[in-house]
Amino acid sequence: MITARSLRFRMMVLFCFAVGVLLAATYVTFYITARREIREQLDRQLIEASGPVVSDLAVDPDVADVTELDLPDEYFEVVDPSGQVVAHSVNVGFRLLPLPTGAGRISQTTFENLNDPARGRLRAVFVPFRNRGGPHVLTLAMPTRDSERALAMFRRMILILFPLSLALVAVVSAWYVGRSLRPVAELTSQAAEMAARAARANRREPWRPLRVVNPHDELGVLAKTFNQLLAGMEAALGQLRQFVSDASHELRTPLSVLRGEAELVLSEPRSPDEYRRALAAIDDELKKLSRIVEGLFTLAMADAGQLRLAKEPLYLDEVLQESCQLAAPSACAKGITIERDLKGGVSSLGDETFLRQLFLIFLDNAVKYSPPNTCVHVRLETSNGLARVEFQDEGIGVSEKDLPHIFERFYRAAPANSGETQSGGLGLAIAQAIVRAEGGSIECHTALGKGSTFTIDLPVHLG
Repeated sequence: MITARSLRFRMMVLFCFAVGVLLAATYVTFYITARREIREQLDRQLIEASGPVVSDLAVDPDVADVTELDLPDEYFEVVDPSGQVVAHSVNVGFRLLPLPTGAGRISQTTFENLNDPARGRLRAVFVPFRNRGGPHVLTLAMPTRDSERALAMFRRMILILFPLSLALVAVVSAWYVGRSLRPVAELTSQAAEMAARAARANRREPWRPLRVVNPHDELGVLAKTFNQLLAGMEAALGQLRQFVSDASHELRTPLSVLRGEAELVLSEPRSPDEYRRALAAIDDELKKLSRIVEGLFTLAMADAGQLRLAKEPLYLDEVLQESCQLAAPSACAKGITIERDLKGGVSSLGDETFLRQLFLIFLDNAVKYSPPNTCVHVRLETSNGLARVEFQDEGIGVSEKDLPHIFERFYRAAPANSGETQSGGLGLAIAQAIVRAEGGSIECHTALGKGSTFTIDLPVHLG
């Protein structure tokens, strides 16, 4: 396992290595540039010193004038085409310059490095010229000790500055890396603490958000992102716990009724009417269980993004009319009238079975939660490429406290004695899943004690 200290050390070493390579490349580049500039400066000095001498020799046939020259650290020789030195400056003396082979046949200005045992390293220029005495070559050599001394000083300076620079970089990088990784270490520690609390399943401790030191830098943004992710996960886990609890509660009641009826029937012999009555009760409970399981399956498919709805051409007014006819018997039993104001010929692409189920959910809720001898208004109109379906009842309404939760699974805003929805508390959750799969939206406007209006917007097929 990589600790914060080992990570800090690795990052510091990597940073120092990268900066060291960059510094080495920079110093080497500086040295090569300085060496080239010093050599070019010496070559310019050789050209400037040899120019006047070559000009005089070109007009004077006597090359012996060179023998009168005695300049410090400037050695002159005149070489004929055979390579023999025919004249030289006074300071050359008896120790002639070690000229390269073919020095007398040089046809253009040339620079060479000479190794003279007596004078050391020399830089020489060979300048060809012609006078009435024929072609000759003037050789001028200068010692390179000053240039080499400057380059040696520069090398020593580099050898001193490089380790000092590297040490300074190491100190700065250690401070900077430690300062940069401190928030990461804190985030890691807090995350580990949260993981340890989550591992203790017997303790339901609320999660604490990661501390954000600077919300504007990268680590602050990372911490805020983690907080949002953890908050979403916590909310999802809470919903999952609530869903499992509610599903268990909803399934427990019909299962208890089924078990009780079965045990009662089997406890002793019964008459045919008693068996018929028990089987009818069992059948009702099995239908409730079937609706709950089918609703859970639909919602599970929607959560997984696998709720596949057919896209077939249909008329919404016809599907809505059929749904109202299916809901009419239960409405008539309570003396409730379903008034319809449906615009005809509203075409769309959708799944007729799911749309019928969607409309029946709202009609069933409107009938169940409305008092007897009231009216349910159903409207269908089109606007801005959308089909708008409204279900308006005169029922008990929804309080402001319950309104944000009405589309949650197994959530019931109505009193317990007001009846159950068609799908055991899953009706509006299924309706919302169907509408989203159809590419639409749902809105609810309600007033407690005065009724509710559910508005569904669905896309219209304009073909």
